[in-house]
Amino acid sequence: MTSFSPFEVVQRSSSYWRVTFDSPPINLVTYEVFAALGDLLDRMEADEDLKVVVFDSADPDFFLAHFDMVPPKEPYTGPAWLEIATRMARSRVISIASIRGRARGVGSEFTLACDMRFASRENAVLGQPEVGAGVTPGGGATERLPLLVGRGRALEIIAAADDFDAETAERYGWINRALPDAELDAYVDRVATRIASFDRRPLAEVKALINRSTLPSETDLKAGQDTFRAALTWPEAHERVRRLLQRGMQQRGELEYRLGERIADQ
Repeated sequence: MTSFSPFEVVQRSSSYWRVTFDSPPINLVTYEVFAALGDLLDRMEADEDLKVVVFDSADPDFFLAHFDMVPPKEPYTGPAWLEIATRMARSRVISIASIRGRARGVGSEFTLACDMRFASRENAVLGQPEVGAGVTPGGGATERLPLLVGRGRALEIIAAADDFDAETAERYGWINRALPDAELDAYVDRVATRIASFDRRPLAEVKALINRSTLPSETDLKAGQDTFRAALTWPEAHERVRRLLQRGMQQRGELEYRLGERIADQ
C-alpha cells in the first residue's frame, strides 16, 4: 500500500489498483490533487502489469466536491487538469469511477475523464455548478457531456447548474449504472476484477479503437479550459464566488450539501 496526500492507493493485485480520495473536509480538488494525479498517472503508465484502476472516496458525502475557488498563495507549475484528463482517457489502463457522495464541477469532470462511471442510487449527486458561480466549466464538461447525453441535456445540466441524482444521470447516459448503495462496491469490484483477468493487449486495443469516435478533440478541450481561465478574471464572477464563500461554500455544511438548490439563492 502506497500513500499520497489527497488519496490512498491500494494494489488489489498486480493488474488492479484501487485509489481512494481522502482529503478532508470535503475532498476539494486543489492544485495539489492535480500534482498527485499526475504522479499517479506516471506510475500507472510505467507499470507493465496494470490493467484497471478504480477511483472511489473515503468520504460517503463527497466523492470530489469541486475545484478550490480560493486562489493559491504561490503560482502552480505542475500538470494542468486538461493534461491529466487527456492522459487518463488515452491511457491503456481502464479507469472506473465508483461514485458515492457529491461529484460536482471538476469532480464531475474527473468522472467524465474515466472510462466508466457507476454510482450509488441513494447517495450519489452529480452536477456542474460553474454557471451558478459566475464562471464556465473548464475541465471537459462542455465537450464530454454532449457526447454522452446529447446537446439538450448537456445544456440542461450545465446552464441550470443544478444537482442530479444517480437514477437521472443513468437515464441521461451520464453514468453507466445507478446501483443500490449496498451493492455498489461489490459490483464495481466484480467488473474491475473481471477486466483485470483478461490480457492487456486486447484491452488496450479496444480502448484505443473506441477512443477514436468517442473523445472530444484536444482543440475543443483547450477552448473550454481557456474560457474557464478567462472567466476566473471576470468581476461578476469574483463577486458571486465571494458571496458563496461567505455563505459557506468549501465548508462542510448546508450550502455544500445542497449546492445545486442553494447556488441560485444569490
